[in-house]
Amino acid sequence: MTKNKQKVIVGLSGGVDSALAAYLLCQQGYEVIGVFMQNWSQDVAGFCCNTDEEAMIARRVANFLGIKFYIWNFEEAYRQKVISYFFDEYSRGRTPNPDVMCNKEIKFKLFLQRALAMGADFVATGHYARINHDAAGYHLLINHDKNKDQSYFLATLQQEQLAHALFPIGEYDKPTVRRMAEAAGLPNFAKKDSQGICFIGKINVREFLQENIKPAPGKIIDPVGKVLGEHEGLAFYTIGQREGLPMLSNGPYYVVDKRMKTNELVVSKNPDDELLWRDECLITDLSWTNKTPTLPGEFAVVIRYHHAPASAHLEKVGDNTLKLKFNTKQRAITPGQLAVIYQGEELLGCGTIDQVF
Repeated sequence: MTKNKQKVIVGLSGGVDSALAAYLLCQQGYEVIGVFMQNWSQDVAGFCCNTDEEAMIARRVANFLGIKFYIWNFEEAYRQKVISYFFDEYSRGRTPNPDVMCNKEIKFKLFLQRALAMGADFVATGHYARINHDAAGYHLLINHDKNKDQSYFLATLQQEQLAHALFPIGEYDKPTVRRMAEAAGLPNFAKKDSQGICFIGKINVREFLQENIKPAPGKIIDPVGKVLGEHEGLAFYTIGQREGLPMLSNGPYYVVDKRMKTNELVVSKNPDDELLWRDECLITDLSWTNKTPTLPGEFAVVIRYHHAPASAHLEKVGDNTLKLKFNTKQRAITPGQLAVIYQGEELLGCGTIDQVF
């Protein structure tokens, strides 16, 4: 991967992964520049924003490495492209993935565009995924440690982005990254991993939604239609959810269906209620990493991050729609989430889960 004196702009988040990525690129002879993306600076739902602290840590890493450091502000675009999408999807009763949208619209669009305009050859991040290049183009591959693999969040990347992207730690697992960072003397080698929504952090999502989406009360019913109580709005619940439900007698209950037409929330005491287990869905807004695969065909599909890949038959049913038929029923196939399509270790593309059958 060594390309002497090619310029790489690294997204330094303040975390150990991006710090080690920058360190490795320096060791490999690249001209490395560190950039902290300021995408959010507002306290949310009782949780304090830590943007300033993360930026300070990123600057310390850059100073340690002896590289230039900048802060690029994308807050307005982040609100328009990521947060607006987040609220719009929840308002429709769907469950979005803001981290995927952040990678698509901010990191590998605006950030990449600005980096290239500055004369960079590549951008780099601390993602746990791999890129391979051959005569057929660029291929996005999973990390060898499947428990840490982050290719799912990069599923919308296409050839143009992959041609200018580097994932320097994509070959390593997390313990190895920690050890390497400590051996290198990086100042944040022991920093805990960030959690929650990309650039916002670990927040109370329910409270965040309630601050921005109007309530739309309706009935809570069981699978046979018995009324159990009242919900505050279908936007505040997701399929498979247990925590955050209104107090109901003889619980706990699980969300097993959301009936948008009647504004009814269906819950069950059974965590494996048959309504939770489906084997067919439609996916739309298709995106292919390289060439569109031959369809119909059999592929491995992941329906949410850290969900085990499941074999499915894919066939085209519209210009931008596929039908997925899983070989075995899957729990909590959720509209709004990404269905990511793999073949072996390679990520082929993705689509947004729409209708579930």
